[in-house]
Amino acid sequence: MFADRTNWDLTANRLGKALAAHKASGKQLLDLTASNPTECGFAYDQEKILSALSNPAALGYEPNARGMEVARQAVAACYGERGVRVSAENIILTTSTSEAYSFAFRTLCNPSDEVLIPEPSYPLFDFLADIQDVRLVRYPLVYDHGWQIHLDALERAITERTRAVIVVNPNNPTGSFVKRGEVEVLNRICSAREMAIIADEVFLDFSLEDRTKASFAGNTGALSLTMSGLSKVCGLPQMKMAWLVASGPDPLKQDAMARLEVIADTYLSVSAPVQLATPAFLAGGRNFRAQVQARVKRNLAELDRQLALQEACERLKVEGGWYAALRVPATRSDEDLAIGLLDSHGVYVHPGHFYDFTGNGFLIVSLITSEQVFADGVGRILSMF
Repeated sequence: MFADRTNWDLTANRLGKALAAHKASGKQLLDLTASNPTECGFAYDQEKILSALSNPAALGYEPNARGMEVARQAVAACYGERGVRVSAENIILTTSTSEAYSFAFRTLCNPSDEVLIPEPSYPLFDFLADIQDVRLVRYPLVYDHGWQIHLDALERAITERTRAVIVVNPNNPTGSFVKRGEVEVLNRICSAREMAIIADEVFLDFSLEDRTKASFAGNTGALSLTMSGLSKVCGLPQMKMAWLVASGPDPLKQDAMARLEVIADTYLSVSAPVQLATPAFLAGGRNFRAQVQARVKRNLAELDRQLALQEACERLKVEGGWYAALRVPATRSDEDLAIGLLDSHGVYVHPGHFYDFTGNGFLIVSLITSEQVFADGVGRILSMF
Protein backbone atom coordinates (compact mmCIF):
# COMPACT_ATOMS: atom_id res chain seq x y z
CA MET A 1 0.00 0.00 0.00
CA PHE A 2 2.78 2.46 0.86
CA ALA A 3 5.58 4.02 -1.20
CA ASP A 4 9.01 2.46 -0.90
CA ARG A 5 10.47 5.88 -0.05
CA THR A 6 8.65 5.77 3.29
CA ASN A 7 9.94 2.36 4.35
CA TRP A 8 12.01 3.84 7.17
CA ASP A 9 13.00 1.93 10.26
CA LEU A 10 11.04 3.92 12.83
CA THR A 11 12.02 1.74 15.78
CA ALA A 12 13.43 3.80 18.64
CA ASN A 13 17.19 3.38 19.00
CA ARG A 14 18.78 2.22 22.24
CA LEU A 15 19.58 5.74 23.40
CA GLY A 16 16.04 6.91 22.66
CA LYS A 17 14.62 4.06 24.71
CA ALA A 18 17.04 4.80 27.55
CA LEU A 19 16.03 8.48 27.51
CA ALA A 20 12.32 7.63 27.62
CA ALA A 21 12.90 5.27 30.55
CA HIS A 22 14.96 7.90 32.39
CA LYS A 23 12.25 10.54 31.99
CA ALA A 24 9.56 8.08 33.09
CA SER A 25 11.51 7.33 36.26
CA GLY A 26 11.39 10.97 37.33
CA LYS A 27 15.16 11.12 37.86
CA GLN A 28 17.08 14.37 37.39
CA LEU A 29 18.10 14.99 33.78
CA LEU A 30 20.80 17.37 32.60
CA ASP A 31 19.98 17.76 28.91
CA LEU A 32 23.00 18.93 26.92
CA THR A 33 21.27 18.54 23.55
CA ALA A 34 19.16 21.72 23.63
CA SER A 35 18.16 22.91 20.16
CA ASN A 36 14.87 24.76 20.71
CA PRO A 37 15.78 28.38 21.56
CA THR A 38 12.29 29.13 22.88
CA GLU A 39 12.96 26.71 25.76
CA CYS A 40 16.45 27.95 26.68
CA GLY A 41 15.61 31.02 28.74
CA PHE A 42 16.38 33.73 26.17
CA ALA A 43 14.50 37.02 26.49
CA TYR A 44 12.04 37.84 23.70
CA ASP A 45 10.17 41.11 23.21
CA GLN A 46 6.75 39.52 23.48
CA GLU A 47 4.83 42.74 22.85
CA LYS A 48 6.63 43.46 19.56
CA ILE A 49 6.33 39.88 18.35
CA LEU A 50 2.61 39.66 19.03
CA SER A 51 1.99 43.17 17.70
CA ALA A 52 3.75 42.31 14.44
CA LEU A 53 1.33 39.41 13.94
CA SER A 54 -1.75 41.64 14.21
CA ASN A 55 -1.29 43.58 10.95
CA PRO A 56 -4.79 44.24 9.46
CA ALA A 57 -3.35 43.67 5.98
CA ALA A 58 -3.23 39.95 6.83
CA LEU A 59 -7.03 39.86 6.42
CA GLY A 60 -6.57 40.14 2.66
CA TYR A 61 -5.10 37.56 0.32
CA GLU A 62 -2.57 38.62 -2.29
CA PRO A 63 -0.75 35.48 -3.46
CA ASN A 64 2.79 35.98 -4.69
CA ALA A 65 4.76 32.90 -5.70
CA ARG A 66 8.08 34.32 -4.54
CA GLY A 67 6.59 35.75 -1.36
CA MET A 68 5.37 39.17 -0.31
CA GLU A 69 7.59 42.02 -1.45
CA VAL A 70 7.78 43.50 2.06
CA ALA A 71 9.20 40.28 3.48
CA ARG A 72 11.65 39.69 0.62
CA GLN A 73 12.91 43.26 0.85
CA ALA A 74 13.51 42.78 4.57
CA VAL A 75 15.52 39.62 3.89
CA ALA A 76 17.50 41.41 1.16
CA ALA A 77 18.24 44.25 3.59
CA CYS A 78 19.70 41.76 6.08
CA TYR A 79 22.13 40.55 3.46
CA GLY A 80 22.92 44.17 2.64
CA GLU A 81 23.95 44.71 6.26
CA ARG A 82 26.45 41.86 5.76
CA GLY A 83 27.85 43.58 2.66
CA VAL A 84 26.11 41.21 0.21
CA ARG A 85 23.94 42.71 -2.54
CA VAL A 86 20.87 40.53 -2.97
CA SER A 87 17.87 41.51 -5.06
CA ALA A 88 14.46 40.73 -3.62
CA GLU A 89 13.66 39.30 -7.07
CA ASN A 90 16.14 36.49 -6.43
CA ILE A 91 14.52 35.39 -3.16
CA ILE A 92 11.89 32.68 -2.72
CA LEU A 93 10.11 32.48 0.66
CA THR A 94 9.39 29.05 2.14
CA THR A 95 7.92 27.80 5.39
CA SER A 96 11.20 26.22 6.49
CA THR A 97 14.66 25.35 5.28
CA SER A 98 13.39 21.79 4.93
CA GLU A 99 10.91 23.06 2.35
CA ALA A 100 13.69 25.09 0.75
CA TYR A 101 15.71 21.88 0.38
CA SER A 102 12.73 20.19 -1.26
CA PHE A 103 12.40 23.09 -3.73
CA ALA A 104 16.11 22.90 -4.52
CA PHE A 105 16.06 19.13 -4.99
CA ARG A 106 12.98 19.29 -7.21
CA THR A 107 14.56 22.03 -9.32
CA LEU A 108 17.90 20.30 -9.81
CA CYS A 109 17.33 16.55 -9.61
CA ASN A 110 15.54 13.78 -11.43
CA PRO A 111 14.67 10.64 -9.45
CA SER A 112 17.83 8.79 -8.33
CA ASP A 113 20.11 11.73 -9.14
CA GLU A 114 22.83 12.36 -6.58
CA VAL A 115 23.66 15.20 -4.21
CA LEU A 116 26.92 15.37 -2.27
CA ILE A 117 26.65 16.09 1.46
CA PRO A 118 29.34 16.66 4.11
CA GLU A 119 30.29 14.06 6.70
CA PRO A 120 29.97 14.75 9.64
CA SER A 121 26.70 16.64 9.41
CA TYR A 122 23.20 16.46 10.83
CA PRO A 123 20.91 13.52 10.07
CA LEU A 124 17.92 15.40 8.60
CA PHE A 125 19.38 15.10 5.08
CA ASP A 126 18.54 11.41 4.82
CA PHE A 127 14.80 11.97 5.25
CA LEU A 128 14.73 15.04 2.99
CA ALA A 129 16.49 13.12 0.23
CA ASP A 130 14.29 10.02 0.58
CA ILE A 131 11.13 12.10 0.29
CA GLN A 132 12.42 13.73 -2.90
CA ASP A 133 13.80 10.49 -4.43
CA VAL A 134 17.35 11.84 -4.32
CA ARG A 135 20.40 9.75 -3.51
CA LEU A 136 22.93 11.16 -1.05
CA VAL A 137 26.66 10.66 -1.50
CA ARG A 138 28.94 11.72 1.34
CA TYR A 139 32.18 13.67 1.11
CA PRO A 140 34.43 13.90 4.18
CA LEU A 141 35.36 16.80 6.39
CA VAL A 142 38.78 16.12 7.88
CA TYR A 143 40.14 17.49 11.14
CA ASP A 144 43.66 18.90 10.84
CA HIS A 145 44.26 22.21 12.65
CA GLY A 146 40.52 22.70 12.38
CA TRP A 147 37.96 21.25 9.98
CA GLN A 148 38.62 21.18 6.24
CA ILE A 149 36.70 19.89 3.23
CA HIS A 150 38.55 16.94 1.69
CA LEU A 151 38.29 18.43 -1.79
CA ASP A 152 40.02 15.56 -3.58
CA ALA A 153 37.60 13.06 -2.05
CA LEU A 154 34.68 15.32 -2.93
CA GLU A 155 35.75 15.45 -6.56
CA ARG A 156 36.24 11.68 -6.69
CA ALA A 157 32.69 11.19 -5.39
CA ILE A 158 31.16 12.95 -8.40
CA THR A 159 29.44 10.78 -11.00
CA GLU A 160 27.37 11.50 -14.08
CA ARG A 161 24.29 11.57 -11.81
CA THR A 162 25.66 14.24 -9.43
CA ARG A 163 23.61 17.44 -9.59
CA ALA A 164 24.69 19.48 -6.58
CA VAL A 165 27.01 19.83 -3.61
CA ILE A 166 25.53 20.76 -0.24
CA VAL A 167 27.66 22.88 2.06
CA VAL A 168 26.56 23.75 5.59
CA ASN A 169 28.12 27.08 6.47
CA PRO A 170 28.94 26.81 9.33
CA ASN A 171 28.58 23.07 9.57
CA ASN A 172 26.34 21.47 12.16
CA PRO A 173 27.67 20.13 14.50
CA THR A 174 31.37 20.83 13.77
CA GLY A 175 30.89 24.61 13.70
CA SER A 176 33.31 24.98 10.78
CA PHE A 177 32.89 27.62 8.07
CA VAL A 178 33.66 27.03 4.40
CA LYS A 179 37.02 28.66 3.67
CA ARG A 180 37.63 31.10 0.82
CA GLY A 181 39.96 28.70 -0.97
CA GLU A 182 37.37 25.95 -0.66
CA VAL A 183 34.74 28.20 -2.25
CA GLU A 184 37.04 28.81 -5.22
CA VAL A 185 37.57 25.09 -5.76
CA LEU A 186 33.86 24.32 -5.35
CA ASN A 187 33.04 26.98 -7.95
CA ARG A 188 35.54 25.51 -10.37
CA ILE A 189 34.25 21.96 -9.87
CA CYS A 190 30.56 22.86 -10.09
CA SER A 191 30.78 25.24 -13.03
CA ALA A 192 32.82 22.73 -15.04
CA ARG A 193 30.28 19.94 -14.44
CA GLU A 194 27.05 21.98 -14.56
CA MET A 195 26.38 21.32 -10.89
CA ALA A 196 24.90 23.66 -8.30
CA ILE A 197 25.93 24.58 -4.78
CA ILE A 198 23.22 24.31 -2.13
CA ALA A 199 24.34 26.36 0.87
CA ASP A 200 22.66 25.90 4.26
CA GLU A 201 23.50 29.04 6.25
CA VAL A 202 21.07 28.92 9.16
CA PHE A 203 23.94 29.43 11.64
CA LEU A 204 25.89 31.98 9.55
CA ASP A 205 25.19 34.85 11.95
CA PHE A 206 26.60 32.95 14.93
CA SER A 207 30.32 33.29 14.30
CA LEU A 208 32.63 33.22 17.31
CA GLU A 209 34.87 35.75 15.57
CA ASP A 210 34.09 39.45 15.41
CA ARG A 211 34.33 39.69 11.62
CA THR A 212 31.40 38.83 9.38
CA LYS A 213 31.68 35.57 7.46
CA ALA A 214 31.01 35.52 3.71
CA SER A 215 27.67 34.22 2.48
CA PHE A 216 27.11 32.07 -0.58
CA ALA A 217 24.23 34.45 -1.35
CA GLY A 218 26.90 36.64 -2.96
CA ASN A 219 28.62 33.80 -4.82
CA THR A 220 28.92 34.36 -8.58
CA GLY A 221 31.25 31.52 -9.59
CA ALA A 222 28.56 28.81 -9.82
CA LEU A 223 24.81 28.53 -9.50
CA SER A 224 24.17 28.75 -5.76
CA LEU A 225 20.96 28.26 -3.80
CA THR A 226 21.44 29.67 -0.30
CA MET A 227 18.99 29.17 2.53
CA SER A 228 18.33 30.48 6.01
CA GLY A 229 15.29 31.40 8.10
CA LEU A 230 13.68 32.86 11.18
CA SER A 231 14.17 29.65 13.17
CA LYS A 232 17.84 30.35 13.92
CA VAL A 233 18.34 33.97 12.81
CA CYS A 234 15.61 35.21 15.16
CA GLY A 235 15.12 32.21 17.44
CA LEU A 236 11.55 31.83 16.18
CA PRO A 237 11.14 28.27 14.86
CA GLN A 238 7.40 28.41 15.49
CA MET A 239 6.88 31.24 12.98
CA LYS A 240 7.67 28.97 10.03
CA MET A 241 9.38 31.29 7.56
CA ALA A 242 12.62 30.73 5.66
CA TRP A 243 14.08 31.75 2.35
CA LEU A 244 16.06 30.56 -0.63
CA VAL A 245 18.38 32.97 -2.48
CA ALA A 246 19.57 32.26 -6.01
CA SER A 247 22.96 33.61 -7.10
CA GLY A 248 25.59 32.83 -9.70
CA PRO A 249 25.93 33.43 -13.45
CA ASP A 250 22.90 35.42 -14.65
CA PRO A 251 21.47 32.97 -17.22
CA LEU A 252 21.58 30.08 -14.75
CA LYS A 253 20.24 32.23 -11.91
CA GLN A 254 17.32 33.47 -13.99
CA ASP A 255 16.48 29.98 -15.21
CA ALA A 256 16.61 28.60 -11.65
CA MET A 257 14.35 31.38 -10.36
CA ALA A 258 11.78 30.76 -13.08
CA ARG A 259 11.62 27.08 -12.19
CA LEU A 260 11.60 27.74 -8.43
CA GLU A 261 8.77 30.23 -8.88
CA VAL A 262 6.54 27.60 -10.50
CA ILE A 263 7.23 25.18 -7.64
CA ALA A 264 6.54 27.87 -5.03
CA ASP A 265 3.37 28.96 -6.84
CA THR A 266 2.11 25.39 -6.66
CA TYR A 267 2.20 25.45 -2.85
CA LEU A 268 1.96 29.12 -1.73
CA SER A 269 2.80 27.79 1.69
CA VAL A 270 3.94 30.82 3.73
CA SER A 271 1.17 32.54 5.68
CA ALA A 272 0.40 36.23 5.22
CA PRO A 273 0.66 37.22 8.92
CA VAL A 274 4.19 35.81 9.21
CA GLN A 275 5.33 37.43 5.97
CA LEU A 276 3.99 40.82 7.05
CA ALA A 277 5.67 40.43 10.44
CA THR A 278 9.04 39.42 9.00
CA PRO A 279 10.57 42.94 8.97
CA ALA A 280 9.83 43.33 12.68
CA PHE A 281 11.06 39.81 13.45
CA LEU A 282 14.34 40.39 11.63
CA ALA A 283 14.87 43.70 13.42
CA GLY A 284 14.31 42.00 16.78
CA GLY A 285 16.62 39.16 15.85
CA ARG A 286 19.71 41.24 16.57
CA ASN A 287 18.99 41.12 20.30
CA PHE A 288 18.37 37.38 20.20
CA ARG A 289 21.61 36.70 18.36
CA ALA A 290 23.56 38.81 20.85
CA GLN A 291 22.13 36.75 23.71
CA VAL A 292 22.99 33.47 21.99
CA GLN A 293 26.53 34.49 21.14
CA ALA A 294 27.14 35.65 24.71
CA ARG A 295 25.91 32.33 26.12
CA VAL A 296 27.83 30.26 23.60
CA LYS A 297 31.05 32.06 24.48
CA ARG A 298 30.47 31.66 28.23
CA ASN A 299 29.69 27.96 27.86
CA LEU A 300 32.75 27.44 25.70
CA ALA A 301 34.89 29.22 28.29
CA GLU A 302 33.46 26.98 31.02
CA LEU A 303 34.07 23.90 28.91
CA ASP A 304 37.67 24.91 28.30
CA ARG A 305 38.16 25.68 32.00
CA GLN A 306 37.03 22.21 32.99
CA LEU A 307 38.97 20.52 30.19
CA ALA A 308 42.16 22.24 31.38
CA LEU A 309 41.85 20.40 34.69
CA GLN A 310 42.22 16.95 33.09
CA GLU A 311 44.10 15.29 30.25
CA ALA A 312 41.77 12.61 28.86
CA CYS A 313 39.35 14.68 26.78
CA GLU A 314 39.51 17.64 24.40
CA ARG A 315 37.11 19.74 22.39
CA LEU A 316 37.54 20.12 18.67
CA LYS A 317 37.94 23.60 17.21
CA VAL A 318 34.64 25.38 16.66
CA GLU A 319 34.23 28.60 14.65
CA GLY A 320 30.49 29.21 14.94
CA GLY A 321 27.05 27.72 15.49
CA TRP A 322 25.50 26.30 18.65
CA TYR A 323 27.37 23.03 19.20
CA ALA A 324 30.73 21.62 20.24
CA ALA A 325 32.27 18.24 19.57
CA LEU A 326 34.21 16.52 22.36
CA ARG A 327 36.84 13.90 21.69
CA VAL A 328 36.88 11.38 24.53
CA PRO A 329 38.64 8.04 25.08
CA ALA A 330 37.14 5.49 22.67
CA THR A 331 36.82 2.73 25.25
CA ARG A 332 33.39 1.73 23.97
CA SER A 333 30.95 2.79 21.28
CA ASP A 334 29.67 6.36 21.39
CA GLU A 335 26.12 5.09 21.89
CA ASP A 336 27.18 2.88 24.82
CA LEU A 337 28.99 5.85 26.32
CA ALA A 338 25.96 8.15 25.92
CA ILE A 339 23.69 5.54 27.52
CA GLY A 340 26.20 5.09 30.35
CA LEU A 341 26.27 8.85 30.98
CA LEU A 342 22.48 8.92 31.05
CA ASP A 343 22.08 5.92 33.35
CA SER A 344 24.86 6.66 35.83
CA HIS A 345 25.13 10.46 35.76
CA GLY A 346 21.77 11.71 34.45
CA VAL A 347 23.42 13.55 31.55
CA TYR A 348 21.97 13.40 28.03
CA VAL A 349 24.32 14.03 25.10
CA HIS A 350 24.34 12.95 21.48
CA PRO A 351 26.87 10.35 20.34
CA GLY A 352 29.06 11.27 17.39
CA HIS A 353 27.62 8.56 15.17
CA PHE A 354 24.29 10.46 15.12
CA TYR A 355 26.15 12.93 12.91
CA ASP A 356 28.20 10.39 10.94
CA PHE A 357 31.45 10.90 12.81
CA THR A 358 33.77 8.12 11.74
CA GLY A 359 35.00 5.94 14.59
CA ASN A 360 34.16 6.16 18.25
CA GLY A 361 35.19 8.69 20.86
CA PHE A 362 32.99 11.69 19.98
CA LEU A 363 30.19 13.37 21.95
CA ILE A 364 28.16 16.41 20.83
CA VAL A 365 26.97 19.05 23.31
CA SER A 366 24.73 22.07 22.79
CA LEU A 367 26.26 25.44 23.64
CA ILE A 368 22.87 27.14 24.07
CA THR A 369 22.10 24.97 27.09
CA SER A 370 21.47 27.07 30.22
CA GLU A 371 24.81 27.82 31.82
CA GLN A 372 24.37 26.05 35.15
CA VAL A 373 23.05 22.90 33.51
CA PHE A 374 25.90 23.02 31.01
CA ALA A 375 28.57 23.42 33.67
CA ASP A 376 27.15 20.63 35.83
CA GLY A 377 26.69 18.35 32.85
CA VAL A 378 30.23 18.86 31.56
CA GLY A 379 31.59 18.14 35.02
CA ARG A 380 29.75 14.84 35.12
CA ILE A 381 30.92 13.91 31.60
CA LEU A 382 34.56 14.53 32.45
CA SER A 383 34.26 12.62 35.72
CA MET A 384 33.71 9.49 33.59
CA PHE A 385 37.33 9.67 32.43
